[in-house]
Amino acid sequence: MKYSIFSLAKAALSGHKGWGRAWRDAPPKSHYDVVIIGGGGHGLATAYHLAHQYGIRNVAVLEKGWIGSGNAGRNTTIIRSNYGLPGNTGFYELSMKLWERMEQDLNYNAMVSQRGIVNLYHSDAQRDAFARRGNTMRINGIDAELLDRAQIQQMMPFLNFDNARFPIQGGLLQRRAGTARHDAVVWGYARAADLLGVDIIQNCEVTGFVRDHNGKVTGVETSRGRIGAGKVGMAVAGSTSRVAGMAGLRLPIESHVLQAFVSEAIKPLIPGVITFGAGHFYVSQSDKGGLVFGGDLDGYNSYAQRGNMPVMEDVCEGGMALMPMIGRIRLLRQWGGIMDMSMDGTPIIDKTPVDGLYLNAGWCYGGFKATPASGLVFAHLLATDTPHEEAKRFRLDRFERGAMIDEKGQGAQPNLH
Repeated sequence: MKYSIFSLAKAALSGHKGWGRAWRDAPPKSHYDVVIIGGGGHGLATAYHLAHQYGIRNVAVLEKGWIGSGNAGRNTTIIRSNYGLPGNTGFYELSMKLWERMEQDLNYNAMVSQRGIVNLYHSDAQRDAFARRGNTMRINGIDAELLDRAQIQQMMPFLNFDNARFPIQGGLLQRRAGTARHDAVVWGYARAADLLGVDIIQNCEVTGFVRDHNGKVTGVETSRGRIGAGKVGMAVAGSTSRVAGMAGLRLPIESHVLQAFVSEAIKPLIPGVITFGAGHFYVSQSDKGGLVFGGDLDGYNSYAQRGNMPVMEDVCEGGMALMPMIGRIRLLRQWGGIMDMSMDGTPIIDKTPVDGLYLNAGWCYGGFKATPASGLVFAHLLATDTPHEEAKRFRLDRFERGAMIDEKGQGAQPNLH
């Protein structure tokens, strides 16, 4: 069924009892042209673009849980393209343009809200750095505005401008940035991919790889039996190391927990997304009224979807330094997502050294905002065996070549032996 005002009106007459399933609960077939491991946003977007852009429809997406059970449902919903280094700049702007037309492309309300993002600066040096980033954005056709203290104060008078340690001097604004409903994004991609013939197989955990006498991957072993494949793509976020290990790969990534928080609902307060330049804290307000915020990683390797109290305290301290009034708000809930942190803080989209196996990993803090472009460029790689123009710098061998893309120095910090 195509969603429209007419289908909504028709369903209303029957008490909304006639809605069908958004996608099929497909049983696995014996063989697919492409098998994608991971039913999050990146895996589903890849399957959609394989079918829509390249006509490859004999595709399966394998998810060990249910759609939306992983990082897709455990993030802070921010979308933006305010990056400053070659490689990131074009890629994330491609993603932003796809966000802007997503609801029309997928025929699904992903609740994309371009309410803007402001990165606050607190010193002359930070102002200069943000000015350079803003200039780079504008040179590449991306909107950016450098605001002074008075402009920020007019926009957000509730911030603590006179904090002796972290006085707010201004901010870098991208008006096209904003938020999107994370669950709706994966549901929209799942529905759109299913309509094009893609099989979405839930509760299907990959337990190993099938390889021929030359070592090429020809399928996967799963909790629901063996599934053959012409090509296999991994898009499993924080589980990348474990899944790649089944194929004998050791990758330059680490898994860390990143926590997010939601407060009780309050009246509209936060106009867009705000990031604290003197600490790692970012906040927006959901449509339900809760403040959605987060900060640093938990600092140790883990596969657990939960965090620890010191990081909760650190994030809340950042929020209190930025706007002390939130000390009166009660925290409603928190959760943890497993981040696959690359060594330079930038993703990896490439063939692996194992023939037939392809990698989409290392998204660090940027996974959700990259969802549309990640799916597009990964589908291009799987379909053509060549990197997409906007993903050429995300090759796996960049660490060997010394061509890292260290946007903010927020990759993993491994204890090397």
